[in-house]
Amino acid sequence: MTAETGNLLFFGALAGGAAASAVGVVAFNNAVRSAICLVANFFLLAILYFTLNAETLGITQVVVYTGAIMVLFLFVIMLLNLGAAHVLHEKFDWKRGAGIAFGVVLFGLVGSQILPPLMGFTQPRAPDGYGSPDNIGRALFTQYLVPLEAVAYLLLVGIVGSVLLAKRRI
Repeated sequence: MTAETGNLLFFGALAGGAAASAVGVVAFNNAVRSAICLVANFFLLAILYFTLNAETLGITQVVVYTGAIMVLFLFVIMLLNLGAAHVLHEKFDWKRGAGIAFGVVLFGLVGSQILPPLMGFTQPRAPDGYGSPDNIGRALFTQYLVPLEAVAYLLLVGIVGSVLLAKRRI
């Protein structure tokens, strides 16, 4: 077994685990179990990013999604008591059909991206250093400085507004 085959098997195992945990997010009726599957999916995606030499994306995946977003999800689950049995019963089952339809479309889109490389077509490659923290920082603070500052001010206004709204309730 060559190193390339081993890398491909490792990548396939990670991708399979990520796909299985994504199915677990949708398949479980318990919101806490779905959230745990989502955490596993976030970590597996971060490891996939690291194997693809996209370290910045991997670090962002762990810090932003696994750290911040999952804390928010778990807070909402605890706040709304979504683990209760009476919350899980739905009156309409149209969501199942829509989910299956979207799943078939997504499967077709993913298949259209996987089949050409398997048939021998080459994919374009990113230039060396693309996505490295040095290049991203240089682009953020030169070319995209104004949008970065605009997003920073919007986040600041959102934080101040949420603090003022929370202060009024006390």
